[in-house]
Amino acid sequence: MSTATSTLSGSASRRRAKALRTINRSLTHLVLSTVALLWAVPFLWLIITSLKPLEQVFAVPPKLAPEPILWRNYYDALTNPAFPFFRLLGNSIFYSVTSTIGVVASCSLVAYGFARMRFWGRDVWFVILLSTMMVPPVVTMIPTYVLFRKIGWVGGYAPLVVPSFFGAAFYIFMLRQFFLTLPWELTESARVDGAGELTIFARIMLPLLRPALMVVVVFNFLGCWNDFMGPLIYLGSNDLFPLSMGLFAFRTKYQTQWHLTMAASLVVTIPMMALFFAAQQQFIEGITLTGMKG
Repeated sequence: MSTATSTLSGSASRRRAKALRTINRSLTHLVLSTVALLWAVPFLWLIITSLKPLEQVFAVPPKLAPEPILWRNYYDALTNPAFPFFRLLGNSIFYSVTSTIGVVASCSLVAYGFARMRFWGRDVWFVILLSTMMVPPVVTMIPTYVLFRKIGWVGGYAPLVVPSFFGAAFYIFMLRQFFLTLPWELTESARVDGAGELTIFARIMLPLLRPALMVVVVFNFLGCWNDFMGPLIYLGSNDLFPLSMGLFAFRTKYQTQWHLTMAASLVVTIPMMALFFAAQQQFIEGITLTGMKG
């Protein structure tokens, strides 16, 4: 009798536990879906506005559906002389790709040195590196501009691209944390076999570093793609402007044509969305694994 009672009690406890897990999962999904919807509302409004006639953009009450749907807004925005899309696109790709290559190459090498090599003052230099992240960019903006002006780089992409080949503190820190999660036996056995540090780095470490590198690629590419202040300060010609500057100039010249501005803004965001979804799996894996070991 007691055995049967305990069996029934155990079954009831399991059912209650299963019901609680189901309720918790449902509440979690509900909260996440609500937050995702709130974040998606501005983007949905951007899409809707880009398809509206101009007189419906600020209509009262707001029109949720454009009448009629004007797909021509995209053609008008991309062929407008004030927004030379393909030239701006080429400039943005050049700036973003070149800077990302420099950041990936320099930061991965420096992070490998801090994480896998032993040398005098390593921890002190690493602390000094981290301390540079605490300096607000506005503090160094004017001295940096004066430096680049004295060496004749102002007016081109050199001030925007060349510094990326000297590393970035945040990415070095992040990659170092990822290197620390890798077993030391990999590098020690390679050294025993006679492999040099560059060989170990290129043939053993880099393939394992791919998820973390994808995080760096996405973050830096997105930062360069949306960079406005850098091109505003250093680029001296409209022919060199990236999409961020071109979109701003288009908006200021055509302040009342918000339907065309929204169409151009949506087109500018599409490459970044494509990059994120293409690298989504490795990006999330890199975010998850980075920083697991201090």
